[in-house]
Amino acid sequence: MHFVTGGACNGKAQWVREQSWWKEEEGLWISAYKKDPLIQGFRQVTVIEGLEQYIREDVLQTGKETSGQWRAAISRWLEWEEHAHGRRLVLIGSDISKGIVPIEAENRLWRDVTGWIYQEIMRKSVQADLIWYGIQTPLK
Repeated sequence: MHFVTGGACNGKAQWVREQSWWKEEEGLWISAYKKDPLIQGFRQVTVIEGLEQYIREDVLQTGKETSGQWRAAISRWLEWEEHAHGRRLVLIGSDISKGIVPIEAENRLWRDVTGWIYQEIMRKSVQADLIWYGIQTPLK
């Protein structure tokens, strides 16, 4: 699993598209920003973009902490990736941890849950990169 993070509108998706392993005609790009459903039928290279928005949907719909179900999803995704040679899952998530803490309880919960899930993703990822203003910094 490969985790790509950084600020909003900092070039994360563009950086992924420029990588030699990404071939649009062969890969699958799932985007929360385009309201794509978070499906389980992946291709050889699968990118899930807007992870923080998928998490937000879950938190706002349930009104509670949802990191347990996300940990289960991460485990399923890792099993899928490890099941066949050459599979690659790339998760793109914007860093929403900086700045002023939101006043609304549901937005604070979203921010907290996103941070917890990103920590789990970082622990389980083989590779992680920070993209800031289009510049890549390897984290792992």
